[in-house]
Amino acid sequence: MLIRWALFALLVGCAVWMFAAVVLRRVRYIRLGVPFKFERHTPKRGRGFAREVFGHRKLLKDVRSGLAHLIYFYGFIMLQFGAIDLIWKGLSGGEPLPLPLYPYFSWSQEMTVSLVLLAVLYGAYRRYGEKLPRLKRGWKPSLVMWFIGSLMLTILLSLSFERLAVGEAESVAREFAPVSEPLSRLLHQAGVQEGSVAAHAGFELFWWLHLLVLLGFLLYVPQSKHFHLLTAPVNLWFRRNEPHGRLTPLDLENEEAETFGAGKIEHFNQKQLLDLYACVECGRCTNVCPAASTGKLLSPMHLIVKLRDHLTEKGAALTSKSPWLPAGLWAGSKSPLSDAHVMGAVMPAWEVQGESEEASYRTNISPTMTVQGAAWARREGAKAEELELIGDVMTEDELWACTTCRNCEEQCPVGNEHVDKIIDMRRYLVLMEGRLPSDGQRALQNIERQSNPWGLPRAERAAWLDECEQKTGIRVETMAERKTKGRMPEILLWAGSMGAYDNRSRRVMFDLVRLLNEAGVDFATLGNEERSSGDTARRIGNELLFQELCRENIETLEKYGVKQIVTACPHTFNTFKNEYPDFGLSPDVRVEHHTQLLARLLQEGRLKPKFAVRERVTVHDSCYLGRYNDTYEAPRSLLRAIPGVELEEMERSGPNGMCCGAGGGLMWMEEHAGTRVNYARTAQALEVRPSVISSACPYCLTMMEDGLKTLQEDGQVTARDVAELLAESVFGS
Repeated sequence: MLIRWALFALLVGCAVWMFAAVVLRRVRYIRLGVPFKFERHTPKRGRGFAREVFGHRKLLKDVRSGLAHLIYFYGFIMLQFGAIDLIWKGLSGGEPLPLPLYPYFSWSQEMTVSLVLLAVLYGAYRRYGEKLPRLKRGWKPSLVMWFIGSLMLTILLSLSFERLAVGEAESVAREFAPVSEPLSRLLHQAGVQEGSVAAHAGFELFWWLHLLVLLGFLLYVPQSKHFHLLTAPVNLWFRRNEPHGRLTPLDLENEEAETFGAGKIEHFNQKQLLDLYACVECGRCTNVCPAASTGKLLSPMHLIVKLRDHLTEKGAALTSKSPWLPAGLWAGSKSPLSDAHVMGAVMPAWEVQGESEEASYRTNISPTMTVQGAAWARREGAKAEELELIGDVMTEDELWACTTCRNCEEQCPVGNEHVDKIIDMRRYLVLMEGRLPSDGQRALQNIERQSNPWGLPRAERAAWLDECEQKTGIRVETMAERKTKGRMPEILLWAGSMGAYDNRSRRVMFDLVRLLNEAGVDFATLGNEERSSGDTARRIGNELLFQELCRENIETLEKYGVKQIVTACPHTFNTFKNEYPDFGLSPDVRVEHHTQLLARLLQEGRLKPKFAVRERVTVHDSCYLGRYNDTYEAPRSLLRAIPGVELEEMERSGPNGMCCGAGGGLMWMEEHAGTRVNYARTAQALEVRPSVISSACPYCLTMMEDGLKTLQEDGQVTARDVAELLAESVFGS
């Protein structure tokens, strides 16, 4: 018995030491990043943490995978007690733990083991039977199934041999052994007798095997994607408790700053690096990514995986500590510090997924998953500390494919944030290297010179006001005119560059003006004093230009004492509401999207839709209105209030709605790989056979109209803003 205890202590001691060493080394790698203020928890943070960790809120969006993970999660919690009981039996000569109602405890353990085994088999079926495109295949993704399956089988076989070794009289009653009892009978029929040497030897064999597999799994966890078992709860606890997708301002006046943005892995902050080790590699992010779905190189999952691998390799090189233990077992014959991973020069091969032309517009992540898996590989002689983050790890094609829609973050069950990492790398490219696509550069130059992406004269920004008066008979006054009269308006109507310059978006503005006038709203606009909100500049990575525009606009708003802003552009709405306060905009300034204001006016009875609009309408949700600001109901409440409108939701709508492809500055850049994102989204809308695709964003409206021109010949389906449909019902066609 003494030898058993000594061997047990040696094995457990070695495993725990190596486990602790591996975890601490990865903590050191994380600490290479920019210091991050890990905020203390709040009740709100605690509730969100509980929903995600214990309620599996996001995991259950895929019900089947979510239920399987729920079994793993709670199964492993319950089986920890069973593992302690089984280990104690082996060390104490067969004595169970003195637990109350032990037979019921034993029954619950065997049923839990059976459920976990079924979940393992189902997981293998989903990966290798259904072959879900978002799931990786190979020996590494399968290893955890073998670990868990082996743990469960060694438990059942240990319990079965134990029943034979101690005899029926000393075992729990048959009704409390639903699995081990039938197995022990099979073993007895195979020749293993009660109390025999074979029975005792079988228990010893599978008891030690269970211990070895358990300790091996303990050591495997922090050296694989399953490190998320430890890091995901921490990541969820410390996730940002602020508006979704809010970008961290750069201190451009810091004279000691050597760089802006992220040009090296250590330029990310420590929370961003913690994200990397929390990744489950479940592929949910890539599965909904508009770039990956339409044949671009960007895959949010591979973004995280590549940054994680690079951090691990560079961290090992900088600290001279191997990330793997036992090093020889993991690294093979080569040093674990050599042959770093490098991204190859590849692009997905986009193929038509069917015979019809429409089939080429269906989303498909397989081409991107295939090339990412093949291109990210070890290169002989490559040293991690010498690799370029942008070029050798992340390619520029990947960074400029992101629409910043945040669908990846909405789906991520461990709270990873992908968009801010991409923006930080864009910031480095733009501010430090001056590298960006030529059409993006042209848009930025136009914004800088004329405060609009087309480069149209700044003096023509107020031209829409004259046209509005001609078309509607309503004269919209400017804030300067109102100040002269000494009668400031209740609301500032912010037209934005699209509303001021784009002919199609102007029509939306005219209807919005008519509705506000009908409701008796006191409003005015800035006219030529209005500037670009800076959203495009910031998402492309030019933080300097954004901050200049931001401060100019804030000065103008303060000059007129503006208390409430309404805009028809979700990008402007998000920027004013969530990002301008970082630069001095008073939190007392109320910022509303036009659908929110119209919904309120409708509720107050100040607008009365009375004319029927016989249309079958599907709603395309703007990412910056929906996922960034949780506003999904306002546009729908307006449509439901219109008599005659039949509302039909797309398969992907609400929080899971697909991006139109215009966000992140891509409105002003061409797509050069795969199919266009807006074509794919338009095809999804057409599947529900609408007569109108409705949106509440000038970018989305433009992209949907462009998609309709390509995907339909008869022109029967139109794209319209919610305000246009409401105006038709209020005033008649």
